[in-house]
Amino acid sequence: MQERFIIDLLLLRECVCVCVSHLLLVSPVSLSALRVSAEQEVENLSGLSPNPDRDIFVVRENGTTCLMAEFAVKFLIPYDVLALNGIDLITEQTSVSIPRGAQIAGKCGSSESELQISWINHAFTFLIFFSKEKHTRGSDGKAKETEVWKINKVQLVYNTSVATHFINAYNPGKHTASTHRLSALVTPAGRSFVCSAQQTLTLISSDHQKGITVSIYDIQIQPFDIKSDFVFSEPYKCITDEREQLEQMLPLVLGLILGLIIVITISVYHFHLKLSAAQQPQLPRDRSLYKNM
Repeated sequence: MQERFIIDLLLLRECVCVCVSHLLLVSPVSLSALRVSAEQEVENLSGLSPNPDRDIFVVRENGTTCLMAEFAVKFLIPYDVLALNGIDLITEQTSVSIPRGAQIAGKCGSSESELQISWINHAFTFLIFFSKEKHTRGSDGKAKETEVWKINKVQLVYNTSVATHFINAYNPGKHTASTHRLSALVTPAGRSFVCSAQQTLTLISSDHQKGITVSIYDIQIQPFDIKSDFVFSEPYKCITDEREQLEQMLPLVLGLILGLIIVITISVYHFHLKLSAAQQPQLPRDRSLYKNM
């Protein structure tokens, strides 16, 4: 009996030692994972936007903002419904936007970043993938290397089982729509992309290759190199906004030029009249002098 008790004690000690050694090996990893999780924060600040259609998303790591995105977006999603004859399929469309209470997640890196937005219990998930790379441009016969960031992929996961959006959908289920070889919003590194004009993307869905239209507007995005917390860096305006600004200023500039031409013309004409009057012969005021003329 005593020998059995000693054997049990030895086995118990061995089990304790094994458990402790496993804890010592696993705990640093677990603590590290917990620490990484605790150091990343995501915030949906859409409630602060004066525009009800514009969303504001922030990803922070180590107490510093590493990704900021403000935009309004609408998705036009086609889906199949059964025709009245109960045989044919017809295509309907639904318009979807991101609600204020959407859940967000994100990932920041030196060359790759990601923003993930989900709503209605993950029935919809919108993902934007960013990358930073170097471009070589030729100028005056010399190659110049510049660093830029861009959106290299956009993806939408959606579930046609959501009856509020997909009314009478045929064969409802989850589908994934993605872009193909995307290079959008190309912006110099260290700057934020700004564009009020609408940017349109087409995603190809796993639902019979249907095309989903994504319309993004009123945009300001920066996925890398944010210098100040919650503050965008120097803006880089899209070509469309610059063209619209030029078109708005053009009538004013033309009006100023036309007004200047009119003023110059009147001034020259007035000067010409004075000069002509000065060169005309003066008649004497004394009538008696007319006899000698």
